[in-house]
Amino acid sequence: MSPRSACRVLGACLALPALAHAAATSCTVTITNVAFGDYDVFTKTDTKANGDVKIKCTASVSYTISLSTGSGTYTTRIMKSGSNELDYNLYTTTQDLTVWGNGTSGTATEGATSTGATYTVYGMIPSLQNVPVGSYSDTITVTVKY
Repeated sequence: MSPRSACRVLGACLALPALAHAAATSCTVTITNVAFGDYDVFTKTDTKANGDVKIKCTASVSYTISLSTGSGTYTTRIMKSGSNELDYNLYTTTQDLTVWGNGTSGTATEGATSTGATYTVYGMIPSLQNVPVGSYSDTITVTVKY
């Protein structure tokens, strides 16, 4: 059986409507935004926030969840406010050690063989970035292959 995939957009705050397939096994994907809130350019502490990707399938199935680069790269994702840029990244663990990507360039994916689970997306903005006040955002595509 060839793998199916479901792509949805994950905003720099993660947002995604439910998704369904018309195949024998179907899965829905629900996203909770990573909303960083206010960023203080003077603080020496990284700004962190969490979101999640929830998978629910009608039967046990093997699936993999990957995230796109958004406006940047897997090394540095970028939120934008007009022409201004704020670096950030998304990780698979709270220690911010493994970038959540598509399995290339040292990134990791998440997944399992099950009827679904909830996966936390750990976001981090490095401290001391000198950026103007603004509303910064990025769009990440979440792909679930099963």
